Amino acid sequence: MNKGGPSNKVLELPGRGGGGPRNMSRVNVQKPKHGKETLLRLSKYIGRSRYILIALLIITLLVAAVDLVGPLLQGNAIDAIEAVRYNADTGELLYNYDADEEAFAGIHVRTEYKVHFYSSDYVGREGHTAGMLVNLTVMAILFAASAILNYFMGVVAAKLSQRTVYTMRNDLFEKISRLPIKYTDTHKHGDIMSRITNDVENVSNAISSSITLLFSGILTVVGSLVMMLFLSPLMTLVAMITIPLSIFISGKLTKFMRKYFISQQKLLGSLNGTVEEMVTSYGTVVAYGKEPDAVEVFGGYSAGLRDCAVKARVWGSIMGPIMNFLGNLQYVLVAATGGAMILFGGPGNISIGNIQSMLSYSKNFTRPINQIANQYSTILTALAGAERIFEIMDGADEIDEGTVSMTPADVEGNISFRDIRFSYVEGEPVLKGLNLEVGKGKRIAIVGATGSGKTTVVNLLTRFYELDGGQITVDGVDITHIPKAVLRRSIAIVLQDTVLFRDTIRNNIKYGAQDATDEDMKRAARHAKADIFIERLPDGYDTVLTEGGSNLSQGQRQLLSIARAVLADPKILILDEATSSVDTRTEMHIQQAMVALMKNRTSLIIAHRLSTIRDADTIVVLRDGVIAEAGNHEELLARGGEYAKLYSNQFAGIAT
Repeated sequence: MNKGGPSNKVLELPGRGGGGPRNMSRVNVQKPKHGKETLLRLSKYIGRSRYILIALLIITLLVAAVDLVGPLLQGNAIDAIEAVRYNADTGELLYNYDADEEAFAGIHVRTEYKVHFYSSDYVGREGHTAGMLVNLTVMAILFAASAILNYFMGVVAAKLSQRTVYTMRNDLFEKISRLPIKYTDTHKHGDIMSRITNDVENVSNAISSSITLLFSGILTVVGSLVMMLFLSPLMTLVAMITIPLSIFISGKLTKFMRKYFISQQKLLGSLNGTVEEMVTSYGTVVAYGKEPDAVEVFGGYSAGLRDCAVKARVWGSIMGPIMNFLGNLQYVLVAATGGAMILFGGPGNISIGNIQSMLSYSKNFTRPINQIANQYSTILTALAGAERIFEIMDGADEIDEGTVSMTPADVEGNISFRDIRFSYVEGEPVLKGLNLEVGKGKRIAIVGATGSGKTTVVNLLTRFYELDGGQITVDGVDITHIPKAVLRRSIAIVLQDTVLFRDTIRNNIKYGAQDATDEDMKRAARHAKADIFIERLPDGYDTVLTEGGSNLSQGQRQLLSIARAVLADPKILILDEATSSVDTRTEMHIQQAMVALMKNRTSLIIAHRLSTIRDADTIVVLRDGVIAEAGNHEELLARGGEYAKLYSNQFAGIAT
C-alpha cells in the first residue's frame, strides 16, 4: 500500500505524484437532507438583487391584475348583448330583456315558460353593440398591455437570474480558493468543476423560468379565488373540490421524485470527473493500453446517469399530465354546476356571462399549479444543484491562525522539524517522529524509497496539510503563527509535475512576481537555461501556451517552472524532482544555474536521481517515516548504510 495517501479500487488514472491521496472516489448517492435550508439560502441569494426583485414583483403584479380583469370583461361583453323574444309565426316582439326583465327571466326558472317558449316562440339576439364594444375595446387594450408587460417581465427575470448566479458563482469560486489542499486532493476535480458550471447553470435556468411562475401563480390563485367568490360562492366551492386531491398527489410525487434529481446531479459530477481524468491522462492511458478499461469505467457512470435521468424525467413528466387532468376535471364540474343553476335555479343571480367568467377563473385558478408542476423537474434539478453548491460553501476554510507581524523579507531561512507526526489516513502514519534542523542558506537533500514521506515533509512546511503532532519553526517562529500568505511567499517550489497556465510565456514566468520587469524575467529565463528555446519560438516570450503548456515538451515546461522560481527570489527554495524531466545535458546546465540560485538560500531538494544531490550540504535518508541516516555524500558512502545501497543500486542500473 502506498502510504502517501489513501488507496482506491477504481481504474487508476494518473493524478498527483506521491505524498498525497489521489483524486479518485466513488459518489454515494443519497437523498437530500437539507431541502428547506437550501431553498432558504437560495432565496437569500435572489434577495441580494432586491431592486430587480422588487421591479419583477411589480411587473408580475400588473400582469396578474390585467389577466384577472380579462375574464370579467369577457363575461360582461356576453351579457351586454341585448336579448329579445319574437313570436315564431308572426315575428311579433313578445318580450325585451331590458323592458320586461322579470318575464324574460322566467324562461330560465319556470318549466311552463320554457316549453311554451321553445314550442311557439323564437328567441333572437340583437347586437347591443354599445356595451359590448366598450368591453371588447378595453379587453384589447389590456391584452396589448399584458404582452408588453410580459416582455419586460422576461427581461427583468433574466437580469435577476444572471445577477444571482453571478454572485453565487463568484462566491463558490472564492470559496474553492480558500479550501485546504486536502479537499481538492480527496475530491474529483471534474465533480468540483461540474458544480461551478452545470449546477450553477441549472440554478440560473430555474430562476429565469420558474420564479415568475411562483410569483404570478400566487397572485393569480388568490385573485381568481376572490373573483370566483364574488361571482358565485357555490361554483367556487365546486371548483375547490379537486384542490385537496392535487395537494395530496403532488406531495407524494414530490417526495418520490426528488431523490432521482439529486442522484442525477451527483452522477453527472462523477461522469465529468472521469472525463477530466481521461483527457488529462490520455497519453498514459494509451501507453498502457487501458483504453477499454477507461471506456468501461466511463460507460458505467454513463449508464447510471442514463437510467437515473430517464427515471427523473419520467416521474418529473408525470406531474404535469396529472395536474392537467385535475384541472380539466375542475372545469367540467364548474361548467356542469353553472348549467344546472341556469336550468334549475340556484343561489344568486347567475348569467351566461358570469358562467363564462367562472370557467375562465377556474382555469386561471389551476393553471399556475399546472405550470409549476410542468416546471417541477427544472425546480428539483436546481435545488439539487444548489444543495451541491452549498456543500462546498459549507466546507471548512483553510486554517490560518497566523498573527505574527512579519513580511517575506524578514524571513532568513532557519527551519526546524521537531518530532513531526503525520498521516493522510488515520491509522496509517507517514511520518513517525521526524526531527531535522536546516540552517540558513544550507542545501538539504531528502531521499528515500517511494512512500517514505519525502514530499510530505514539503507539504507540511508549506502548510498544505496540518500536523498531527510536533512542531515546525522558521527562524524560531512556529509556522502556525506565521500568516500563510507570508510563509508561502517566502518559499518557491519547483514540482515534479509542472503547472503552466493558458497564457504567454512571459506571464507564466512572472506568475510569482507580477511586478518584475521584463529584464528580470529574461534574466531568470537565462538562469534556468530556458532562454535558448524561448527565443527560437516565432513569438518568443509572447508565445501563448495551450492548456497545461502542452504545446511544449516536458523538459521545456520544467525549465519554465524553474525560471518562475528563480524570478520569485525566495528565501526558501524547494526542488521536488526539479530536473527529472530533462535530458542529462540540460540537467548539467540547470545544476550550474541552481548552484547560483541556491547560494545564500535555504534549499530542500527531493530527488530520486542521486547524481543531482552530491553537492548538498546534508543528505537525509528517510525510511518508514523517520530519518535513517544523515550526512554528506562522502560520509554516507563511507558508512555503507542505506544511502550507499541506494547509490550503488542506482548506478548499477537496479531500480530502487
